[in-house]
Amino acid sequence: MTVRDPGEAIEELGATLTSVEKVLDPPAMEQEISRLERDASAPDLWDDPAAAQQVTSRLSFLQGELGRLRSLRSRLEDLALMYELAAEESDADARAEADGELDALTRAVGELEVRTLLSGEYDQRDALVTIRAEAGGVDAADWAEMLLRMYTRYAERQGWPVEVYDTSYAEEAGIKSATFAVKGPYAYGTLSVEQGTHRLVRISPFDNQGRRQTSFAGVEVIPVVEQTDHIDIPDDELRVDVYRSSGPGGQGVNTTDSAVRLTHVPTGIVVSCQNERSQIQNKATALAVLQAKLLERKRQEEQAKIDALKGDSGGSWGNQMRSYVLHPYQMVKDLRTDVETGNTAAVLDGEIDDFVEAGIRWRRRVGQRGA
Repeated sequence: MTVRDPGEAIEELGATLTSVEKVLDPPAMEQEISRLERDASAPDLWDDPAAAQQVTSRLSFLQGELGRLRSLRSRLEDLALMYELAAEESDADARAEADGELDALTRAVGELEVRTLLSGEYDQRDALVTIRAEAGGVDAADWAEMLLRMYTRYAERQGWPVEVYDTSYAEEAGIKSATFAVKGPYAYGTLSVEQGTHRLVRISPFDNQGRRQTSFAGVEVIPVVEQTDHIDIPDDELRVDVYRSSGPGGQGVNTTDSAVRLTHVPTGIVVSCQNERSQIQNKATALAVLQAKLLERKRQEEQAKIDALKGDSGGSWGNQMRSYVLHPYQMVKDLRTDVETGNTAAVLDGEIDDFVEAGIRWRRRVGQRGA
């Protein structure tokens, strides 16, 4: 229940919302919406499906953001009246309703404020996520699969579609790796703070002596490439292998060699895709994934040069970043932000909003100190 003074809380929320509006710039959003609406009504819009998708997606996003801003401002104005009426009538139920709305508005404005912190070059893009089992044997493979479910559930809660491109299953249980795209506004900026090593401590379900096991899984998050990105890959730098798609336990999924593995010879980067029936489609998807990885490699090389000029040696924040303990006690703790919770079941079911929000704020603070 809200225990703050309502007047002060409403005033603080109003100030926060005003600062958010200054960053998002509603008049500029309206102008862009008008331009996109003209583009969307062009008769030849869908002659280029990729460009059309960009126009319609951006238009839908801006309309939603502008509507969200206006709704929050309207609700905030109504909230003061709700408290005023509750006080005049000494109505406990009305006061409780107003307190509930204040709590809801506080969360909603806070979420929007975090969005304004995502101002990186690629933050607005879709995310390409790869999860890999690391140290810990079969427990690590099982842990990687648990993380895959956690992020899938998180994306579902955000209303973001997930498309799995490739899954490499472990022999006994779990997965060796999985690569998937998360498609939503600011998906990359949001999920990029999840990059690093995730550590699990539990009683191993695969140990017949019931011993405690520590296992690790790595999460990589990169932005999806767009048409404006220029990543040229000469044919002589690319090795293409085709093979038959497989599922858990090595069972065959297709009866033809439709899965595709691409190796970028100069860098040694390997990507694969087996989610489509067509070899051509799998090759196109794998190529897009490879381009995204090369774009991220280029970005990291450029950032390393900048860090070297600044004398910055602290670029490893994303290594071991969160610990999940299921035994002898229940605790999930972020090692960067110190955010923690004892509700491990909820976290593993995708309720990681508090960790993501804290990670975004933490990254902003670290970036400001390093500037």
